[in-house]
Amino acid sequence: MKHPIIPYNPKLKARARELRKNMTKGERKLWQHLKGKQMRGYDFDRQRPIDQFIVDFYCKALMLAIEIDGSSHNSEEAQERDRDRQYRLESLGIRFLRFQEGEVCEHIDGVLLAIDDWIERQTHPPTPSQEGESEFAGKGWD
Repeated sequence: MKHPIIPYNPKLKARARELRKNMTKGERKLWQHLKGKQMRGYDFDRQRPIDQFIVDFYCKALMLAIEIDGSSHNSEEAQERDRDRQYRLESLGIRFLRFQEGEVCEHIDGVLLAIDDWIERQTHPPTPSQEGESEFAGKGWD
């Protein structure tokens, strides 16, 4: 699958390197499960410059950015910046998953399951005959 050319600002390279050296607890915890193609064989980068921004984690093959939002994202101003940034990156074809820092630190299994489920839906969408079926269909549970 051919991917669109994503703009890159080389001036962000040093800042991205600095962010990699100073990851938050949640970023470190999630990185332990994403690095080395551990998530379904997909290659993720951490603190990846894209356009005029740096995303926490990025998988080029999936065009997926994963963001971990800590307390610095709580203000209305920060949330508005996040929305604008996400909108800009989505206009380039990048899709987003967002998690709270505490969610990653306290419930990593749920976060990993959410990422895995997202990848499954993108790589194996249901066929029209499967839509609406539940795992209990045909077992007397419907």
